[in-house]
Amino acid sequence: MVEDFDPKSIEDEGVRQVVISLMNLVEQLSAKVAEQAEEIQRLRDENNRLKGEQGKPKILPNTKAKASLSSEKERRESKPHHKATKHAEIRIDRVEVVKVDEEHVPADAQFKGYEDVIVQDIAFRTENIRFRKEKYYSPSQKRTYLAALPTGYTGQFGPGVRAWVLALYYAAGMSEPKILDLLQTVGMSISAGQLSDFLVKDQGLFHAESAAVVKAGLASSSWQHLDSTGTSVNGKNEQCHILCNSWYTAYCTLPAKDRLSLLRVLQGGADPLFQLNTLALELLAQLGVSEKWCRTLPTLLSHDQTYTENQLDDVLDAHLPKQGANLRKRVKEALAIATYRSQTAYPVVELLLCDDAPQFNCLTVELALCWIHEYRHYKKLTPRFLAHCHILEQFAKDFWKLYRDLLAYRDHRSRGRGGCVADGF
Repeated sequence: MVEDFDPKSIEDEGVRQVVISLMNLVEQLSAKVAEQAEEIQRLRDENNRLKGEQGKPKILPNTKAKASLSSEKERRESKPHHKATKHAEIRIDRVEVVKVDEEHVPADAQFKGYEDVIVQDIAFRTENIRFRKEKYYSPSQKRTYLAALPTGYTGQFGPGVRAWVLALYYAAGMSEPKILDLLQTVGMSISAGQLSDFLVKDQGLFHAESAAVVKAGLASSSWQHLDSTGTSVNGKNEQCHILCNSWYTAYCTLPAKDRLSLLRVLQGGADPLFQLNTLALELLAQLGVSEKWCRTLPTLLSHDQTYTENQLDDVLDAHLPKQGANLRKRVKEALAIATYRSQTAYPVVELLLCDDAPQFNCLTVELALCWIHEYRHYKKLTPRFLAHCHILEQFAKDFWKLYRDLLAYRDHRSRGRGGCVADGF
């Protein structure tokens, strides 16, 4: 009966506020008791293990329990299904008129227009080109002038073959032998070695283009979205970092996801540089470095001098050889972040949209949670009183309604306040 009580039923305002305060206190104490119970159980298990006994068995939650913090169901709004025509988005490459055989048409037949039928087909064939390059010779200069091939044509194979090989291997996941079979089936004369060279050699242009995309993407907006997910590389667990905003997406795979790794991602994969400046001294305190070492470092490192990681390690090895790995890690992080945020040669991210993992702290001036990670905090709440459950439920509806309204405003902001968004904005 107590859990079902609604304080709104109390007419006296003073009494109602007192009851609400007491209910909030009960919620706080209940959450604290549950947290302490978990800690007590953990200590009991540890004590039993020290005595050679077994602790309480850990029963892993099922898949549904693991997904309980996910907000995808609330975030996504079901939309009415409109069945489009089967050929609505098919691009027409060629129009061909098919005529009726006049021998089977009566003399009084009248033309009534056309009936369209769309047939999808694909042509995968060779396009072998013989280039006849003009050649001139100048007797006066004793020099031969030879016409150059069109852009993209180098060696024995054109850009179309190179593009198909890369797409089939990296995008479609085909093996090299199967790609070789496909190319030879359509009549192309190519060896397995040449096919392998397409995949591993002369990729400088692709790397340069990728670096240019990342740099342009970082310069396109003051905010960026960064997330990491585990991936396997040659049988070893590494981290794939996804950096993006509304204009681009870039992927960078590194062995770890610590602050220095994330800093490499924000700098387009470049190794971080280290500098002791005013910002670095502020970051040292924020990252938990003691005042003693904050005072000592300026005597070891030259102010505003840029160090590579090897150079910084040499200094730290010489002056801080017996200090723990955690102190060295924090020092390197503070100096690297300060250098990144102080330089002007590469775009600096002002606001980073991410989850609340600790390695994102201090990387940028501002941090922001995405909507799903922000609402995850409220998903963890387990109110004791029914009235609080109703408040939390209504808050969830308002939370995701605001999210969808903001999306609508973003998509139709040119319509102004009279558009599809309520005038509350």
